Amino acid sequence: MAEPVGAKKHTLQDHLVAEGGVHTHAEGEFDHDHDHDDMGEWSPENDSLWLQDHIELVSVGIDIGSSGTQLIFSRVHMQRMSEDLSSRYFVVKRETLHQSPVALTPYQSEERIDERAVGEIIDRAYAEARIHPDNIDTGAVILTGEALRRENAKAIAEVIAEMGGEFVCATAGHHMESLLAAYGSGAAKASHDLQGPVLNIDIGGGTTKLALVENGRVVHTAAIHIGGRLMAHENGSIVRLDPAGRQLARNAGFDWTVGAKVSDADIERVTAWMADALVSALTQDRVPDEVAALWLTEPLEPVEGVAGVMFSGGVAEYVYGRESRDFADLGRHLGAAVRQRVDAAKLPYTLLPAGECIRATAIGASEYSVQLSGNTVYISNPGELLPRKNLQVLQPDVDLAGAIDPARVTQAIRRHFDAFDLKEGESDVALAFRWDGPPAFSRLSALAQGIVEALPLTLMEAKPLFLVLDGDIAHSLGALLKQEWGIASEVLVIDGVSLWDFDYVDLGRVRMPSHTVPVTIKSLVFSEDPRGPKMRGQKHSHGHDHEHGPGHHHHHHSR
Repeated sequence: MAEPVGAKKHTLQDHLVAEGGVHTHAEGEFDHDHDHDDMGEWSPENDSLWLQDHIELVSVGIDIGSSGTQLIFSRVHMQRMSEDLSSRYFVVKRETLHQSPVALTPYQSEERIDERAVGEIIDRAYAEARIHPDNIDTGAVILTGEALRRENAKAIAEVIAEMGGEFVCATAGHHMESLLAAYGSGAAKASHDLQGPVLNIDIGGGTTKLALVENGRVVHTAAIHIGGRLMAHENGSIVRLDPAGRQLARNAGFDWTVGAKVSDADIERVTAWMADALVSALTQDRVPDEVAALWLTEPLEPVEGVAGVMFSGGVAEYVYGRESRDFADLGRHLGAAVRQRVDAAKLPYTLLPAGECIRATAIGASEYSVQLSGNTVYISNPGELLPRKNLQVLQPDVDLAGAIDPARVTQAIRRHFDAFDLKEGESDVALAFRWDGPPAFSRLSALAQGIVEALPLTLMEAKPLFLVLDGDIAHSLGALLKQEWGIASEVLVIDGVSLWDFDYVDLGRVRMPSHTVPVTIKSLVFSEDPRGPKMRGQKHSHGHDHEHGPGHHHHHHSR
C-alpha cells in the first residue's frame, strides 16, 4: 500500500498512554493534528466541558459487494444527551466529506475477487478524498454478497488490515445485510412514519435481500439468489457468468456459457423470468420448485397488510428510474421488469419513494466509544480472557423484568445467533442483557440456566463466556455459573454497561487498583436509530448513541 516508510500507525494504545488512560493534550509526544489549536479566544473547541459533550469524528464506510465497491467518508457530529457522564452519544449530524464513485468489484475468476485491485480502489478513494488513513478516526468495512465467500473475505480482510486504521470489520451475512439495507435505505424510518409494515427489497449484484420492518424495527429478514450482475457481457458475448446466473437463464429457456452470444431480447426474457420469480416468492404460499431453490435463507413468509414497498441496492436505481446507463449486465432490464410488475400491481404493494439506493449499506459507517465498566466485574481468569478485540455483541430479545423463564432465555439466545448468521461455539461473542428488578437468587439462577442451555458447544469445548449486563449483578451471576453450574469455560461478566446489537467491543486489561475493565464500544451507526422510536426521546433521531472515539479526547471512564 502507498504508505510512507516509517509512517506512524495509530493504535488505540497510542491514545491510552497518559495518566489513568485519560488522553491529555499536554505538550510532548502527542503528535495530534488539531485544527483548532491556534484559536486564542474562547471557542467551543477550547472548553473542556463542551468537548466532553460534543465530538467530531472522521469516519469511513467501505462497502465491498458482489458487483460494486464504494467508500463514503463522513464527518460525524456526536453529542452526549444527558449530564450523566456514563450516558452514550447520539449522532446529531452526518456530513459527507467525499464519496467515491461506485467501482465495479474486480474479479480474478468467476468466483474469486481480486483483492489487490480492491486495495487500489480504496487507495485511490483516500487520495481523491485527500484524507490520510492516520486521520481517520473510525470506519467499517462491510463485505456483502459474493465478497463473503470464504476465500474472498479472508484475502480482502488481509489487504484492508495492511492499510492501517482501526476498523470494525462487519462481514455481513445475508440476514445482517438485509438489516443494514433496511436501515440505510430509510425503510425502517418509513415504517415508523406510516405506522405499518414496510417491505425493503435490496437488489444487489448477486443477491436480493428482503427485510420486513414494523414500527422502525426489522422483524424478518431473508435473501434470494436474484441479482443484476450474475452475468456480464461485452460486444454481444458473455464474459462473466455466475453459477446462479447460468441456472436462472436455464429456467428461462437459455443455455448460457462464457463466450456465448447474447442479445437484448434474451436478457429481457431472463430478467422477466427473474422478476416473476421474485413476485412469486413474495406473494405465493406454494411456489414452483425452481423458485423455491433460489432462497439463500429460510423463505420470507408472505405478509398481509404491507403499507408499502421500498427498493434499495444498485438495481433500485433502475426501479426508480434514477439511472438509465447500461452496465452490460442484467441490472437495467431487471429493474425495468420489476417496476412493470409493481405498476401492474402484480407485486401488490404501494411503491414508496426512494431513499438511499445503491449507497444504503455503505451508510452503515461505524464509530468508537468508551464506557465505564460497572461497579463489579466477575473474571474467572484475567490472563485467559483479556485483552479481547472486536467481540461481536448479541443482545437477545428477552425480558428480564418479572419472573424469568430459562426456556425463553435459551430460545432468545439461539434465535439471535441465527439472525446474525453466527454458529454458536464457532466464534467468541459477548451476550448483552438488560437486567431489570431485584437480584433475587431464583431470578439469577433462571438466567444462568437459560444461558447454559443455549450454549452447548461453547461449554462442551470450554470456550470462554462473555456476558455484559446493565444491572449490578456481575458477581452473583459469574459465581453461579462457575460454582453452581460448575462450567469449565472461563467466565467474564461485566455490569453497568449497556450494549446493543451491531456493537463490537474491545475489552482491555484489568486496571489496578480499581479492578475495572475498560470497555471500548464500536458500533455501526445508522442514519436512523435501529431500535425504533422508543429510544428516541430527542429530536436528533439519526443515529446510534455513542461514547467517544479514540482520535479524540479519551475520557477513559474506568473506575
